[in-house]
Amino acid sequence: MIEEVLEQLKAEIDDSAASLLKEYSRVRTGRASPSLLDGILVDYYGAKTPLNQVATVNCPEPRLIVVTPFDKNAIGNIDKAITASDLGLNPINDGKLVRIPIPELTEERRKELVRLVKKISEDFRVSMRSHRRDANEMLKELLKSKEIAEDDHRHAHDKVQALTDEGIKRVDTSLKAKEEEIMAV
Repeated sequence: MIEEVLEQLKAEIDDSAASLLKEYSRVRTGRASPSLLDGILVDYYGAKTPLNQVATVNCPEPRLIVVTPFDKNAIGNIDKAITASDLGLNPINDGKLVRIPIPELTEERRKELVRLVKKISEDFRVSMRSHRRDANEMLKELLKSKEIAEDDHRHAHDKVQALTDEGIKRVDTSLKAKEEEIMAV
C-alpha cells in the first residue's frame, strides 16, 4: 500500500517536471523553435485548429521560423493567427509560406521573461507540494484504518518528503538553466 502511494507520487512529480519543460519551451528566448507556435489556433474553415495540424513548422535558421501550409487557402488565416497571438511576432506572408523572423531580445524584455519563468516555476513548486499533501493524506487514511503501523507511516512520510524535495530541486535546476538561456546574448 505504501509503495503504491509512493509510486503515484513519483509519477505525478515526473509528469509535473515534464509539463514544466514543455511550458518553458513556449517562452521565447530569441532563438527560433517550432514549439514557440504551440498553442496557436488557426481559424480553418470555421473550426479553431492547432497550427501544427494545418501546416508544417520548420526552423531553417536560428532566427527564422518557416510555416508551410498544407492548404494554400489557409495562409491568410495562419498569418492572422500568428499576428493575433501574444508572442509579439511579425509574420511575412509571401503567398506560399509564412516566414517569421525572431528579433533579438532587449535587456528589459529578457528580465520580463525571467520573471515570467520564475512565476511558472513557482506554480510548479506549488503543484509538487500539493502532490505531497495528497500523498500524506493517503498515508494518514491508511494509518487511521490501521492498514499500516505508525513507524511505517513515519518512514513513508519521510520518503514522501524526500521525493518532493527531489522534484523541487529538478524545478530549480530547470529554472536556472532557462534563466541562463534567456539572459545569454
